[in-house]
Formats: sequence, C-alpha cells, structure tokens
Amino acid sequence: MTKEPNVKNTRIEKDSMGPLEVPIDAYYGVQTLRAMQNFPISGQPMPDTFIRALALLKKAAAIINRQLGLLDAKKAQAIADAADEVTAGKLADQFPVDIYQTGSGTSTNMNVNEVLASRANELLGGQRGDKAPVHPNDHVNMGQSSNDVIPTALHVAALVEIKQILRPGLEQLENALLRQKSATWNVIKTGRTHLQDATPIRMGQEFSGFAGQIERAGRRLQTAENELSEVALGGTAVGTGINAHPKFAAEVCHLLSGWLGIHVHETTNHFQAQSTLDSLAFASGVMKNIAISLTKIANDIRWMSCGPRAGLGEIEIPAVQPGSSIMPGKVNPVIAESVLMVCQRVIGNDTTVTAAAASGNFELIVAMPVAGAGLLESIRLLGRASANFAAQCILGIKPTKRGPELVEAGLMLATALAPVIGYEAAASLAKDAALNGKTIREVAAAKTKLTAEQLTQLLDPAAMVDPSERVLPVSG
Repeated sequence: MTKEPNVKNTRIEKDSMGPLEVPIDAYYGVQTLRAMQNFPISGQPMPDTFIRALALLKKAAAIINRQLGLLDAKKAQAIADAADEVTAGKLADQFPVDIYQTGSGTSTNMNVNEVLASRANELLGGQRGDKAPVHPNDHVNMGQSSNDVIPTALHVAALVEIKQILRPGLEQLENALLRQKSATWNVIKTGRTHLQDATPIRMGQEFSGFAGQIERAGRRLQTAENELSEVALGGTAVGTGINAHPKFAAEVCHLLSGWLGIHVHETTNHFQAQSTLDSLAFASGVMKNIAISLTKIANDIRWMSCGPRAGLGEIEIPAVQPGSSIMPGKVNPVIAESVLMVCQRVIGNDTTVTAAAASGNFELIVAMPVAGAGLLESIRLLGRASANFAAQCILGIKPTKRGPELVEAGLMLATALAPVIGYEAAASLAKDAALNGKTIREVAAAKTKLTAEQLTQLLDPAAMVDPSERVLPVSG
C-alpha cells in the first residue's frame, strides 16, 4: 500500500523572539500567533468596526507616505488594495487577537500590519507570509506606532459608528416621540410626582419631555464628536513624532475625513493625546448620559402601560410576542425591557472605560483595547436599541380612556383651588375627599362658597395643563 505524502499545513516564521509554526493558509504572521498564544482569554477579538478603521488608516498612511516620497508606488498601491479588502470584510477571519491583550493594542496593530503585508505581497505575485517586498513594520507601519495609531483608529471607529448607527437611531426615536406628542396632545391625564397623583398633564406634554431628552442627547453627542475628532496620529512612540514625516499625520487625517465624511485632525498636543484617554472617557460619559435618558423613557412607558386591568393602563403598547409561558394572553413591555438592559450594559461599559482611562502612567495608557471596545459597543447598542424602540414600541402606542377618566377623581385638583381659598383650606378639602371617597369638586361644593360655575372654571383640566391661559376668579 502506497503512503500518502505528508503535506505540511504550517510555515515557519521568525521574529525577534525566534521561530514559530504559522498555519499555511493564514495571512497573519508570527507576532499575531504569539498574541493568540499569550491571550487565550475571552475569545472576543477587537470589534470589526475598529479593524476596518485601522485598515483604512493604514491605506491612508501608505498613500501619504508614497506622496511624501517615502514609499515605493507599487508597494503603496498593494497595501492600499489589501486594506480595501479588509474594509470590505473579505479577510474578517484573520484578526483573532483577543480584546484582553497588550494594553497599547500592539498585538492588534501588528496583526493588521502582518495581514496587509502578507496580502499585499500575494497581490504582487508572492505568497502568504512573505515579508518582501512589503514588510509589516517597515512599510505598512511606516511613520506610525501602536501608541498613536490605536487611539486614532478608536476615535475614527467611534465617529463612524456615531454617524452611521447612533445618530440615525436617536433621530428615529425623537421623530417617533414627536409623532406621539401630536397624537396624544388632547389626552389629559393625571400627572405624577414621587409616583403619587399630581396635577393634570397632557400625555402629549409627557411625550414632548421624552423627545426633548433625545434632542438634547444629540447636542451632547456633538460635543463628544468634537472631542473624538482630535487624534493622536503623528506622535508615534511617546508623542515626539520620531520616525514620522512632519506632514504625515495632517495629510492622513485629511484623507480619512474625506473618505468617511467625518472630521478628524491631528492634535495640537501629542503628549496629552496618547498618554491619556480623556476624550474617549468623555465620549463614554455622553453614552452613559444617553443611557440615563433612555432609561427614564423606557421606565415611564412600562409604568404607563402596566396592567392593563390592575395597573395604570393609560396606554396600550404593541403586542410583539406572547408575554408568558404559562399565562395566556399576557402582553409584556419587552421592547422597553430590552432598552433597559442596553442601558445597564452601557452604564457598565462607562465604568470600565473610566477605570481604563484612569490607569495611565507617564507616556501611555495601557488599557486602550478594552476602553475602545467598551465605547464602540455602547455606541452600537444605543443606536440599535433606539431605532428598535421607535419602530416596535413608540410608534404603536395608543392611549386608553383610563387616564382621562381618572382626572376627575384626582385629589391634587385641590391645587387649582389654593389661589382662591388658600393652601390650608385646599389641603383640608383633599384630606376630606380622600377620607370619604369623594371628588374635590363634590367636597368643595359642600364646604366652600364657590359656585358651580366657579368650580367648573377652576377645575377645568384643560386650563390646568396650560396655566398661561388660565383666568382665576376673584376670591370672595
């Protein structure tokens, strides 16, 4: 019997620490493999949006280095073409390095450098794993250090995700809330403070408040984008710019801005840009603030829809799925619940980013991968949850009759009588009404000198929700 030939499925690659066997079909090389061996922790690689941003940065770097006369045109074009394949997602399985790796992100930077060099050499007629004519350090990483390209790529990825996912999601949610504001403007219900009955309010006014939260979230988001637009590129190892052309960073930023439709510019102070994560932490804080706003809205929707018989039952929410495995016909506010869980995750991510940003020493923060992954996840989750909340919950909300029906029974209608009969007398009426199960109108008719006409005017819910048009009768 003839034996099959032994076909080797690995290749030998060497770095400064010695040789390793790399899978023969891998575009990544020895430094990536070392990182895979060193960090078998979560099984979660860096987000694909970050990898695409880093690859695009490498493309821009190759083009600018060519224009500056530092890189051969064929090599630059091959790197750019390889980067295009990465940004198109064609080599997505070649970036396996765990989030929990070297704190500067050097392992991921070298992973991208190796893949781009290997693919560039293949495009030039060579084989995967070749280090010539394109070298991962000398050519793909030219004018760069992990210490400036990793934070730059994180900023770029965050700006792209904000533009493509978060802003559209927030706009969709704000528009849905504004539609409900108009649709429910004439629905007058009991307001609540401390979860207790308060004076009447339009349901549309409540939705106006929700929409106002999201509109202001957009304003705060703009400030975060301004912070993220300043990038560390050009500082290389410690902020001094060693081995980078003086024009390199500004020109790369110009290219990236044009390609992506965002604005990034070289920092005016490299020593703060790569020795801190202050801007990233600020942006994460804005994400947390958006999560706080969404938590308020989602919880209020849950309260308003609770019941429908034994709770407030002021609104009906869309029934998107059966609510119970045991109780037939139950409808739960599952979309709002998913929003709340997103918000809880985002708040947790901000704690992680805060801790990472506070961990810097001297010229470098050594927690960049986890901080960046946390921020990028928060941006995506908030954007998608906002869009889903709008489409599957907010737009389908319908007010019930319960809110308006309970207004007449509200004890805090006594507030409208206080300017006429005084606070103490009004409080006494409220206590009496609560004790005897009567309405404020009934008790006031029996215990004050106010006429039926005066009570009708004073206790008109429509007048209470717009005090600017309210005319108080003269007290006798």
